[in-house]
Amino acid sequence: MLGYFFRRLLYMGIVLFMVSILSFYIINLPPGSWIENYASELEASGDIVDEAELEFLLQRYGLDRPLHEQYIRWIIPLVTQGDFGESFEWNQPVWPLIEERLFLTMTVSLASIIFVYVVSIPIALYSAINQYSVGDYFFSFMGLIGLATPNFLIALVFMIIMLRVFGVTPGGLFSPEYLRAPWSLAKFGDMLLHLPVPVVVIGTAGTAGLIRILRAQLLDEFQKQYVITARAKGLRERFLIIKYPLRMAFNPIVSSIGSLLPQIVSGSAIVSIVLGLPTTGPLLLRALIAQDTYAAASMLLMLSVMTVLGVFISDLLLMWLDPRIRYERGN
Repeated sequence: MLGYFFRRLLYMGIVLFMVSILSFYIINLPPGSWIENYASELEASGDIVDEAELEFLLQRYGLDRPLHEQYIRWIIPLVTQGDFGESFEWNQPVWPLIEERLFLTMTVSLASIIFVYVVSIPIALYSAINQYSVGDYFFSFMGLIGLATPNFLIALVFMIIMLRVFGVTPGGLFSPEYLRAPWSLAKFGDMLLHLPVPVVVIGTAGTAGLIRILRAQLLDEFQKQYVITARAKGLRERFLIIKYPLRMAFNPIVSSIGSLLPQIVSGSAIVSIVLGLPTTGPLLLRALIAQDTYAAASMLLMLSVMTVLGVFISDLLLMWLDPRIRYERGN
């Protein structure tokens, strides 16, 4: 088992290294650069473009160097010192810029994951046990609606309902008086009050998909011989379902954890823009549009870290959940 851990850590390091190179290259693939965008914005606003200032910025951020030198200038301080570089667009270090946004993103994402599992597992269990009942048809229909409706459209519907029914605009994660306030119990409580709307909106698609997967897996397990034999021996239905079919049906669910967290984080960018959430999604989109290389590459690398860690955790959970699964050679 110890050898498996070391191999996985080595593989994770190689994957992250390759992702960092690829993402850095793709960010710089479009024609132009941040300097050219900055000069165009100055011209559009009627300001005088100072060539000396542009030359200074080119040398300051190393944009006058070849792409591989720019990458080395970014990746070496990141690995050795934890320095993510400096944002061109915001004119400040990247980490302080995304630190609080990353915390809020993780809070919304983890709450969305909890919402997905808490809602989908009981519904899928009910639908599988009561196949072709009125409730099963209702939840299946609602699941199809959830899969077919874009999250940003659900966000707009929520905003209209909250505004017209309750007179409240569910935008952002904080009330205006807490936007610039330091963290306190009052600010944390205010965030919890604003959290349900983005959690429900972001988690809707994941909940609908998980219900369909888990229901199909349970129905498949119900037809297997061990379930039929256990029922014939008089084993209590509730104990039987929870002890065996539900446990076996969790395998594809657990294996999807690796992609669930980065999918919720990256997939919520449009929802975050619609709801005005101060998360990393809108910041990443702005950095990509402006070709803010260090900021965009750092956030993409963080998403990659979440992905490889999620896959690693899901593999460990699969080993614990299903003893038949082994990753060591010879077992």
